[in-house]
Amino acid sequence: MIHYRILGPLEVEVDGAGRTPTAPKVRQVLALLLMSPDRVVSIESFIEEVWDTDPPASAVTTTQTYMYQLRKILHGGRREPVLLTRAPGYLLRMQNAQTDLDSFDRFAAQGRALFAANELERAAERLRQALALWRGPVAMPDVTRGPLLQAHLAALEERRTRVLHERIQVDLALGRYADLVVELRRLAAERPLDEWLHCRLMAALHGLGRRGEALSAYQRARDVLQEQLGLDPSAELRRMQQLVLAGLPLDTASAPSLAS
Repeated sequence: MIHYRILGPLEVEVDGAGRTPTAPKVRQVLALLLMSPDRVVSIESFIEEVWDTDPPASAVTTTQTYMYQLRKILHGGRREPVLLTRAPGYLLRMQNAQTDLDSFDRFAAQGRALFAANELERAAERLRQALALWRGPVAMPDVTRGPLLQAHLAALEERRTRVLHERIQVDLALGRYADLVVELRRLAAERPLDEWLHCRLMAALHGLGRRGEALSAYQRARDVLQEQLGLDPSAELRRMQQLVLAGLPLDTASAPSLAS
């Protein structure tokens, strides 16, 4: 069995032994393969990833050398090859292999299904399990990012953010306001232009009966948006302000939904 871990520093384990490539370019081509498992990645894509717009004349040969080195690392004593040559490039077989990204997606899907079934406690637990698989703030920080890998990892970060939002929504539905206030204050400080986070912080504060603090959170969000972007708050954020001012109950104010 091969285990690939990408939700943090890149790690490869082959039959229980650590086999993470050390050569930077080999790590980079492996990372690109892991973003397209069981699919052919063209040799032109590897060249663009590694050298961008300035490839050397030897780019094809050098890429073939990287693949040879990667085969030696991954093959072990297997009868079936792991890295296949398939026109117009290469394919990483995932049979008898696991990734932490697969587990992340599985837990996230289970969480959504449990939320839809109104099993909120279990939904929150599954979504927490998904997020706990991340071993740092970004995926593969120790791998050089060319243009293709950068795009893949940006999309992966969006998937992580979506699951984080879903878990926050479930916790709002469960009334876990005190814990959420602490977390959302930190997240809003880290991402001051994220109106979604500001809106949920207001909802959590309102749920605790701290209307004044909820309105102060709105004011801070509005000031940041105007100072940094020259924009007024979104309709959702303004609606939350009005709900807090009117003292409406949180189930109306938060409207938890995994589609948000």
